[in-house]
Amino acid sequence: MPGMRSGLNVTNSVLVEAFRSALIHQGLIALLVFFSLAATWVSVREWLPGMAGRRHPVFRSRVADQAMPAEPAGRRILRLGFGVLWVFDGILQAQPAMAAGLPSQVIGPAAQGSPAWVQHLVNWSGTAWSYHPVQAGAAAVWIQVGIGVWMLAAARGPWSRLAGLASAGWGLIVWAFGEAFGGIFAPGLSLLFGAPGAVLCYTVGGCLVALPDQAWTSAKLGRRMLAGLGIFFAGMALLQAWPGRGFWQGTVAGHTGSLGQMVATMSGTPQPAALTHILSDFGSLVARHGFALNAIVVVSLAIIGVGLVATRRAALLVVVALTAVFCVSDWILVQDFGFLGGLGTDPNSMIPLLLLVVAGYLSVTRVAAPVEAAQVTQDRPVCAWSAWLQQIRPVKLAGRLASMSATGILALWAVVVVLIGAAPMAMAQANRTADPIIAEAIGGSTAPLDTPAPAFQLRASTGQPVSLASLHGKVLLLTFLDPVCTTDCPLIAQELRVADQSLGAKAGSVEVVAIAANPLYYTAPYLQAFDRQEGMSSLPNWVFLTGPVSQLHRVWANYGINVATLPGGQMVAHNDLVFVIDRTGHIRFEVNSDPGPGTTSSKSSFAVVFAQLANRALSATASQS
Repeated sequence: MPGMRSGLNVTNSVLVEAFRSALIHQGLIALLVFFSLAATWVSVREWLPGMAGRRHPVFRSRVADQAMPAEPAGRRILRLGFGVLWVFDGILQAQPAMAAGLPSQVIGPAAQGSPAWVQHLVNWSGTAWSYHPVQAGAAAVWIQVGIGVWMLAAARGPWSRLAGLASAGWGLIVWAFGEAFGGIFAPGLSLLFGAPGAVLCYTVGGCLVALPDQAWTSAKLGRRMLAGLGIFFAGMALLQAWPGRGFWQGTVAGHTGSLGQMVATMSGTPQPAALTHILSDFGSLVARHGFALNAIVVVSLAIIGVGLVATRRAALLVVVALTAVFCVSDWILVQDFGFLGGLGTDPNSMIPLLLLVVAGYLSVTRVAAPVEAAQVTQDRPVCAWSAWLQQIRPVKLAGRLASMSATGILALWAVVVVLIGAAPMAMAQANRTADPIIAEAIGGSTAPLDTPAPAFQLRASTGQPVSLASLHGKVLLLTFLDPVCTTDCPLIAQELRVADQSLGAKAGSVEVVAIAANPLYYTAPYLQAFDRQEGMSSLPNWVFLTGPVSQLHRVWANYGINVATLPGGQMVAHNDLVFVIDRTGHIRFEVNSDPGPGTTSSKSSFAVVFAQLANRALSATASQS
């Protein structure tokens, strides 16, 4: 059969173009919002020049207009580092293959080897993405870019802490649903391969950024960060050293160990030839000296772990330097930068992990000056209710806008960018049917027609005569099915059944018709068995037609259905088409109904297309009458 069970390529031109178009349209909206905010801000500052740089008058401070102390170095490296990473991740999400490829080639493989409940959770998220790949793909881009810009722009205060919370919240979602909890429930857990997940580091970093300023005024937070990271590194050293996990051998009895397999996999990623050569050489080294290399890894992890927990402040820089060498080496030689190949979603775990270590070191060695009582500038409203009423008055709103800094305006715009991504994603997830773009990507676009449908006179599986003329007055969804087919035909029947159910009350004006497309197995018992198997008998407006082979051949020819018997004498090949015929007997649409991969999203998408076209045919004939 032409296109039988064809898959949906990740570079499908329809999906790629739709994804690019969505990004461009939403990007234009984001730019429009930015220029609108900037123009309004500049105009208001010109209108109220005395308000620029002042506190809003509806608030009273214990000490007014006091300069805030400098941002702690540890917090600053976290905020800027993870802000840049989120922007970079958003750019990676804009790669053309992301819309179609993320569920099957990123989300699905991440859960392999995990317990059934993890796979079920991840498969649910992959299905939710695949139902609306364009909206989900574009939303991920803008959410991550927005969070990144928000963290970069908002240096201090509530806006900055909210940015940290947004980073932590979105990071948890990605870690659970996109990374399968970083593989912590799967066998073969190893820090070298990215465990416990890069985005978990984003979450931890966001939580730290969200802490109040007082938490950064002593070395206690930094020591706790380093102690926690030291325990983590020591635990990873123990896992790496555990016998029987495949890390101690390079090659045994012709079988490559776990580290060698990982390096071989990454060396096959599309990337510059120089990187491929480096990974290939390192893979050969692992194969020859696997035991020695794993011993080096275990010792390094143990030294880092103990050093971060126990090293005095003076020698801590040496431990941090060793951590940096280890992380960068693993990032290049094992994780292969993490984002190459067209479907990389982040630079993997080593860079985020190193950011946490450096932030802990800076929090110990460069402690922020404590905020003195005279410097506290907590804003307290005169009266919560009256303050709120005053703030929504136009003049007060204008004054509040004029008092914002340029970075504040940028942070406000970043919040809007996050909403530009989050709102369409939320609306898409609330829609239980798949996007019709999936069916178009598989079968191509459907052009409207207006030609008389060829007549036929056949019999239903019950023996009742049925002709095209007898069905006038109803819209027909007409297709050709092989009653003994085990691939495409059952899927098409299910799509038609779902489409009929989604029509609701309008289904009474629609007839779903199938004509047997098998010159060997076409009699009523085969049709009735197909109806029972696919649950079509429950549809009151369903009819499966057959007749003498000569009549069937004539109908096939009239509708352009090519039927050929395949070797073996049972299965037949035929093209998959669905015709939408209006009440007057005219073909309005001809749909290439090859179901492609036959996933839940593709079945739902085709069902949506059939229902939409039936509704259009109903509306067209209603307007003519």
